[in-house]
Amino acid sequence: MVSWLIYGMVYTGSILMVYNIYGFIRFVRYVRKRGNWDDQKLMLNIPVALLCMFLMGYLGVGLFGKPDLLVAGILFGGSIFVFVMYLLLSRITEQVIKNEQLEAELMAAEESNQIKNSFLATISHEMRTPLNVILGLDELALNHSGNPPETREQLTKIKYSGQYLLGFINNVLDVQNMEKGLLEVRKKPFSLMEVLGELNGITGELARAKGIEWHFHVADGMPDAMDGDGQMLEQILMNLLDNAVKFTETGGRVDFTAETLALDTCRCMLQFTVRDTGIGMTRDFIEKAFEPLAREDGSSTTRYKGTGLGLTVTRDKVKLLGGEIRVTSEKGKGSEFTVIVSMDLRNVETEEEQKTSLENCRILIVEDIPENAEIAADLLELEGAESEHAENGLIALEMYSESEPGYYDAILMDLRMPVMDGLESVRRIRALDRPDAKTIPIIALTANAFDSDVKQSLEAGMNEHLVKPIDADLLYTTLKKWVRRTETAK
Repeated sequence: MVSWLIYGMVYTGSILMVYNIYGFIRFVRYVRKRGNWDDQKLMLNIPVALLCMFLMGYLGVGLFGKPDLLVAGILFGGSIFVFVMYLLLSRITEQVIKNEQLEAELMAAEESNQIKNSFLATISHEMRTPLNVILGLDELALNHSGNPPETREQLTKIKYSGQYLLGFINNVLDVQNMEKGLLEVRKKPFSLMEVLGELNGITGELARAKGIEWHFHVADGMPDAMDGDGQMLEQILMNLLDNAVKFTETGGRVDFTAETLALDTCRCMLQFTVRDTGIGMTRDFIEKAFEPLAREDGSSTTRYKGTGLGLTVTRDKVKLLGGEIRVTSEKGKGSEFTVIVSMDLRNVETEEEQKTSLENCRILIVEDIPENAEIAADLLELEGAESEHAENGLIALEMYSESEPGYYDAILMDLRMPVMDGLESVRRIRALDRPDAKTIPIIALTANAFDSDVKQSLEAGMNEHLVKPIDADLLYTTLKKWVRRTETAK
């Protein structure tokens, strides 16, 4: 009985060793396919050769030797040990290769993301540049008092259509910024009535063009002078109004209401309601309505044009403002969206006391596109300011270096320019050894609209970052603020 056990262990160990040899041969082939091992063939083949020698030893002992129980146990245990090591080595190799694949996929995803970011940044810049010319020239044309009513109406329609296109571009970029967690609230003074007026004008044009009845109501007692992110608030409401018009058929109705829920000396709670008689949503779909690219049925994708990002952007921006958004809807009868946000009130009396004029201010415009520079110069001229033009960052550096301290009251700096970009130009200006180099207001005026672009501008030494197309009122307000601060510092 013991003899059968001994020889059983020896021959079972031999069979297992044959499997180990076969496994190691497969393993060597697998490893050689994964990389270039031509210079290390010997190292890969050594384990196979040694195992073959062990197998010959096993067979020699079994056929010609007289093994005892100890020798048989050692031989059988050796086969088990080699088998376990083979399995362990295979698992480790597979895991290493899997990790390499995951790392490669991650690198590919990061590269793809960088390409996407670069593409979006380029598209944004290229679309904003001509849009700046369109809206800039339109703004200048609207300021001519001699325009006949018909021409003025046409120019107003151009303005609202351009702003609508700008909102579309902003939505795409905002989704990208939200994915990175870069979207931030920018607190600035703004006029609530101007924001609501823009919404009324844009949506009114869209509604009339589609044959929709448009009702706009602002409750009595609404505050005007606010301190917060007016642009974000306008984008939130514009997205809701855009959807209301889009999903309402000809002959339908869209209502907008703005009212104050609470008001004290420094803060107010505002409620905005957008109601339509459009296609509406089912109860089940309402929960999914704020998801990116959400559509209740396939036909709406082709019938109702759009990015499918409006509600996603709206929800996230409402959260950033610390507000809430509610929706009620019934399929076939329409929808109602309610936005509630709190805003700080602005001390108008203090601002009037500090109000600064741009009259006789000299502004250096750094811009490589002549049309953009001309528009900026004309807008400044409307406020009584003088301007000079530099075609790139290097020329701006030279003009500023050769001027007397205090000659320029502010610099409007583009970012993307040949020869020397705006960021490098600002760094060199701030590094100059002259008394006003650190204090002169330098404001980015660029089509680079990502939050990362804003961060780069501020880190380079700019005081503020304005995005094209030029918002004339925001440009004036920003220049006055920084010129006033500079004058106060003197």
